[in-house]
Amino acid sequence: MSLIPFNDRDGFIWFNGNLVPWREAQIHVLSHGLHYASVVFEGQRAYNGEIFKLKEHTSRLFNSGRILDFEIPYSEDEINEAAKAVMKANNLPDGYCRPVAWRGPEMMGVAAQATKVHVAIAGWEWPSYFDPILRDKGIRLDVAEWHRPAPNCAPTASKAAGLYMICTLSKHAAERKGYNDALMLDYRGQVAEATGANVFFIKEGKIHTPKPDCFLDGITRRTVMGLAHKRGIEIIERAIQPEEMEGFEQCFLTGTAAEVTAVGEIGPYNFVVGDITKSLRSDYEQLVRGNG
Repeated sequence: MSLIPFNDRDGFIWFNGNLVPWREAQIHVLSHGLHYASVVFEGQRAYNGEIFKLKEHTSRLFNSGRILDFEIPYSEDEINEAAKAVMKANNLPDGYCRPVAWRGPEMMGVAAQATKVHVAIAGWEWPSYFDPILRDKGIRLDVAEWHRPAPNCAPTASKAAGLYMICTLSKHAAERKGYNDALMLDYRGQVAEATGANVFFIKEGKIHTPKPDCFLDGITRRTVMGLAHKRGIEIIERAIQPEEMEGFEQCFLTGTAAEVTAVGEIGPYNFVVGDITKSLRSDYEQLVRGNG
């Protein structure tokens, strides 16, 4: 499959306050963010010309920056308008939007107090994170060797680039084995999340999901929980041990990229794509497209 490199595309990127031609949005090789992971970002989707939950995503971006000890040098309103401008300039009524903020090259070393914070926003077409056919029958997940870190070992409440290093390693390992993704446990050995999405299980008409105490409480996660409440489905947030997966009937993932994706298999455990999973996926699709 031929891939179009992300540094060599047509279009525009919002870069430190201005829309610039795509190929001109570049940073210096000695930027602090590149060497020390002082980078935060967001993933957003636009549907029918509107970025879903834009304000919530921007608010989390700013909060992630503060957790990493830096302030984004724009207002949240300015970033919201910039994201809309990017999608319009690239003619993307439906697409993916990626704001990112990072420390620049003014200092090189662990300390970074004098660095300037840079911000860019890009947008591109990204129809589906997982193959649509697989989403219908349920994707296959391996169980990752890497575990999500404890909150006192990493800034787990932020959407920071460094936290995704073990996600990349876990997804690569899973794909080499023929899986689509990986389920990650946390530092206690409890079920946490997939490499880029939250996880839900269903048993006897109730939804069970891990407490997000060492990983992101996703915006899509909260949205789908709200849809489940509207349907009168009970949601239980709790610690889930890996062996409990044997007793669950259904499983699905949620995330901006993954949306609502059914899971058919996690390691030795199998699930059906049942009515609750299908209903919530339908509810979510209607909501994001302004019909819900």
